[in-house]
Amino acid sequence: MNDFDRELTQRLAALREQGLLRELRRVDSPQSPRIQIAGQTLLNFSSNDYLGLAGEPVLKDAATRAVARYGAGAGASRLICGSLAPHHELDEALAAFKGAAAALSFSTGYAAAIGAISALLGRDDVIVLDKLVHACIVDAARLSGATLRVFAHNDLDDLEAKLKWATAKTAGGKARVLVVTESVFSMDGDHAPLREITALKDQYGAWLMVDEAHATGLYGACRRGLAEELGVSDHVEVQMGTLGKALGAAGGYICGSRAWWTSSSTAPAPSSSPPPRCLLPPLPPPPVSASSNPAPARNAATSSGNASPTSPQSSPPNHQLSTLNHQPREAPSSHS
Repeated sequence: MNDFDRELTQRLAALREQGLLRELRRVDSPQSPRIQIAGQTLLNFSSNDYLGLAGEPVLKDAATRAVARYGAGAGASRLICGSLAPHHELDEALAAFKGAAAALSFSTGYAAAIGAISALLGRDDVIVLDKLVHACIVDAARLSGATLRVFAHNDLDDLEAKLKWATAKTAGGKARVLVVTESVFSMDGDHAPLREITALKDQYGAWLMVDEAHATGLYGACRRGLAEELGVSDHVEVQMGTLGKALGAAGGYICGSRAWWTSSSTAPAPSSSPPPRCLLPPLPPPPVSASSNPAPARNAATSSGNASPTSPQSSPPNHQLSTLNHQPREAPSSHS
């Protein structure tokens, strides 16, 4: 054994002794409430396939037709010659679904976070994160070069303190402040108080980015996410999400204004585009929902970030949302 392998073996042994070693487990069946592992049929409490769409015949047929027409790979990055017609159709469908002016799809949610935040911020700016945001957002914040500050999970007082500090730091210049939170947090399943967060970011002139990865397809009259359900979509500058959870495919996306789309479309690193088989078929425009409500003051009666149990949109239309609590505490390093 050479020195390189010896060092890695020692590190793995230390992780195993601490109970921290994570290993890939081969699954020999499609995603469903029951899966096959090592010859056993097991109940699946950890999947993000909330609506069961990963095995939906319509999506499988669309993937088959996409490969037959466009091939198995895109051949290049979107900025070169890999921006295929299905990519553009997907972007348009996502924008219509989310009620946004424009959308941009990425190969993974991780790439979406890196591309979005890197396009928005530089070293003179400030980014303020909820302590429990996904690891990909933390990586993106660090790579952007912006000054990073973290507020205690869902703590509005701590967020306001960070915004006051950031406002003073950037006063008189062109620097910007970006607040980033998830809407439904993947580890605990709790909700961000988006009404109050939007009120605070408006008060201090900050931007807001919300990761709706675990809310898209589950909340709101059109199932756009928690921002729609709470009536604050118009107060969120950037909405991020993934296609590999409730939507049953793979990849990530961001939604926002047309100017924001143009800025972000130049941000992705020159890696290959998502293969055609990973692209969803065009979605029909959702029914028109009630107009967004203005963000209320923090002391408004509707101060809770969680949806009311009696609200018709408060319960997800599938049985697996409770499985969020069965995931390990540490966030994974990628966002599918």
